[in-house]
Amino acid sequence: MDAFNPALVLQLAIATPLVCGLLIAFGLPQRFATKLAAFAFVAPFGVALWLWSQFQVSAGATYQFTSDVETGLTGFGISLKLGLNGISLPMFLLAATVGLAAGIYALRSGAERLRIYLMLLLFMHGGLLGTFASIDIFFFYFFHELALIPTFIMVGLWGGRDRNYAAMKMTIYLTAGAMLSLLGLIAIYTQSGVESFDLAALRTELAAHPLGETAQKYIFGLLMFGFGTLVSLWPLHTWAPLGYGAAPSSAAMLHAGVLKKFGLYGLIQIALPLLPSGAQAWAWPLALLAAFGNVLVVGFITMAQRDLKQMLGYSSVMHMGYCFLGIATLSVIGAGGVVLLMVAHGLSVALLFLLATSIHHRTQTFDLNEMGGLAQKAPVLAAFFVAATMASIGLPGFANFWGELTVFVALWQFSPWLTAVAVAGVVISAIYGLRAAARVFFGQPTEQFAAVIARHPPTDLVWSERLPALLLLIALLAIGFWPRAIADGANHALAAQPALTAQR
Repeated sequence: MDAFNPALVLQLAIATPLVCGLLIAFGLPQRFATKLAAFAFVAPFGVALWLWSQFQVSAGATYQFTSDVETGLTGFGISLKLGLNGISLPMFLLAATVGLAAGIYALRSGAERLRIYLMLLLFMHGGLLGTFASIDIFFFYFFHELALIPTFIMVGLWGGRDRNYAAMKMTIYLTAGAMLSLLGLIAIYTQSGVESFDLAALRTELAAHPLGETAQKYIFGLLMFGFGTLVSLWPLHTWAPLGYGAAPSSAAMLHAGVLKKFGLYGLIQIALPLLPSGAQAWAWPLALLAAFGNVLVVGFITMAQRDLKQMLGYSSVMHMGYCFLGIATLSVIGAGGVVLLMVAHGLSVALLFLLATSIHHRTQTFDLNEMGGLAQKAPVLAAFFVAATMASIGLPGFANFWGELTVFVALWQFSPWLTAVAVAGVVISAIYGLRAAARVFFGQPTEQFAAVIARHPPTDLVWSERLPALLLLIALLAIGFWPRAIADGANHALAAQPALTAQR
């Protein structure tokens, strides 16, 4: 393995889904398209694992496996500079893992116009990998947009109920959020005096010559609300439950599991190190919006849901509140917990959306009041759903536990009162999560539902569903039992950030 050039391997991992997607777009027959797509989903996962094994944890603050590809935009300070540090490597691994799970499920989904469906999913996958591997801020934004556009198309063409309205609302909200964040990124570029979008160069320059406090305050505000809209910060969250409820399964898995983390990643990797004074000015407003908006308000709304997929959509919005709270603490512990929680939430929510669709295929409904007793017919599906629910709640042994615990520890130093609110959110999560599992699998079925099951007896999970579910569950358990696999590198990277050195 030493013969491989890690920088070149990283480039190939990003290029593979994009090139394969283009080949499929140019009319490759479907029987070849599915084989090519399978390779394009598997290869980045193998590369991500290998790069993780080669990563020097003690040098987590430094970008490794770096390369600089000439693009013809050097005169504008733009170059395709790729690399991974202790923060971006876990996100790259998350994108590769969820991408493989979504790809396996899509290949056997029986979707109409499967070739086009796979093409869009591959573009989305390649864009996600490029986003987290980009050191150049321009390409960081470019790859995000490359991953975002297929989402709108897939919701509009393959979505479920209210798909056209959902696609339009997602487009409006996410485009507005992207434009706000773009304004903030351009402001950093113009105010810094550095004629480059290179994040490493910007960090060096702004550490020596920081922007004025007023400029930092306004620019951080642009990034907070811009990135916050993309992550569903309350009250700019209403696009998310509707969009995820309408999205086809693989798109929902990739968007909720990975693409939604773009804004959080941008705040940690760009806004905090470049705008430390701005972060301090906005810490309390961000914490209050997250605690009382995302955790409490959205938490109670989640409890009121009777549609399984809508419940998962609101739950995802609620759990983003913990990530915003971790960022607001401005501590290495809090931000490190956010990195852990981003990975854990990405895996668990992708698993839950996959299983929700599996439930719908067997019951023809998402209405929790119409289901019950499914565990007798599909015990493996029941076991996976209960495990995924426990992970989402934060049960010890799963990755989510360590992310939430470290956020709570950091939040206690920031504000004990907000910690109490955040912990109340765990109780809310347990109520709606366990209630959903009980109603779907162990509750007494209605007469109408019993008649449907009698006419069309549901089968248990097939291997095209078990394999991606098992992949995601194993990842959750692996990190749950060995959180240092992610935490050590992230903490080394975060300890080097000026905004976070005061409270470790």
